Amino acid sequence: MIRIGAILIGLFFAGIALWSFGKGAYNHVTEPGEKPAYYAFKEKPHGPDGGFSFEGPLGTWDYAQLQRGYQVYKEVCAACHSIQYVAFRNLEELGYNEAEVKQEASTYNIPVYDAALAEVETRSGLTTDNFPAVPYFGAGEPPDLSLMTKARNNGVDYVYSLLTGYGEPDPDMLAANPDFEVPAGLYFNPYFANVNLSMAPPLTEGIVTYENGPEATVDQMAQDVTAFLTWTAEPRLIDRKQTGLPVLIFLLIATILAYLSKKQIWASVKPRKD
Repeated sequence: MIRIGAILIGLFFAGIALWSFGKGAYNHVTEPGEKPAYYAFKEKPHGPDGGFSFEGPLGTWDYAQLQRGYQVYKEVCAACHSIQYVAFRNLEELGYNEAEVKQEASTYNIPVYDAALAEVETRSGLTTDNFPAVPYFGAGEPPDLSLMTKARNNGVDYVYSLLTGYGEPDPDMLAANPDFEVPAGLYFNPYFANVNLSMAPPLTEGIVTYENGPEATVDQMAQDVTAFLTWTAEPRLIDRKQTGLPVLIFLLIATILAYLSKKQIWASVKPRKD
């Protein structure tokens, strides 16, 4: 009796789930929601021509590019965006030596709470400190960029596309979608969620000067800072790839050996005739 009751209860809840799913699917097919006008202007994020050095199973970091990317972040992005989940000592992984990292950390002011005075004071940064929060006095709250390439779907291509995607809406598209407009104070970017964002184009030709490197075009700076933000989000990305490939090779060899062993062990056993 108890078993029958449990079965009936299970069927009841399964029926409710199927009914809800079926109703939702039916409404989705028969009454498709009307998408906002900006949907017609959205584009799929893409990477640069040639991709990034860290992509693919055999990818590696381009340390010169990571250092250029840090320079772009420091001179452009850090005005509004923080990278609070990165410690100064981690910069040694980009190829900076200990003295350079100490010097870099000392240029930042780190807030410290003084319990005796019950107030917040500042001191020069140490290599053990994380990058501090960036005070922002404008409207909204610029997001922290430490994990941005992981926080967004297809994040690497998203960051690159967003930085290079500013422009004006296509006139033909505007004519076909008269309800769409770019509100005053916002900027059109087809890779942003609703294609209008409050952040002005952050990269312009010549805003950064590379001492030893390629010309600092908008596209080059976008590639460099995207690579840097990929590193801040996944500093062990290349380590995982370098570990994963030998593991896959080992599993392949182990599978082949197991199959050959099975064939050898059962070779003398005749199949049973029923």
